[in-house]
Amino acid sequence: QWQLVESGGGSVQPGGSLRLACEAHGFPLNNYALGWFRRPPGKEREGISCISNDGEITLLSDSAQGRFTISRDNARNMGYLHLDSLKPEDTGVYYCTITSGSQCFRTWTGFFGQGTQVTVSS
Repeated sequence: QWQLVESGGGSVQPGGSLRLACEAHGFPLNNYALGWFRRPPGKEREGISCISNDGEITLLSDSAQGRFTISRDNARNMGYLHLDSLKPEDTGVYYCTITSGSQCFRTWTGFFGQGTQVTVSS
């Protein structure tokens, strides 16, 4: 059974950092590009960043630029999103997903994990 499991969320103060993890179960993550999305409270899910199976990064929005860093460890079947300089507007549920192929230009599958909550407040 294919599964994506996100972890690493929590409550932090503005300016803080978190490292989110995405673990793939039941399939080889290295066959797919990996993306991170988030859903702010009361808003639609939005893309943050994508990394191809060979490490090429594509930003999906301006929100990640300079503060969020996507990475992956194919040997461990894991993906990561490092969040720095967090702001209250970064609050939301963060999800990982995959495309239908190895590159970020491929269609998103709509296959998400359960998400991990990030709350930024003072």
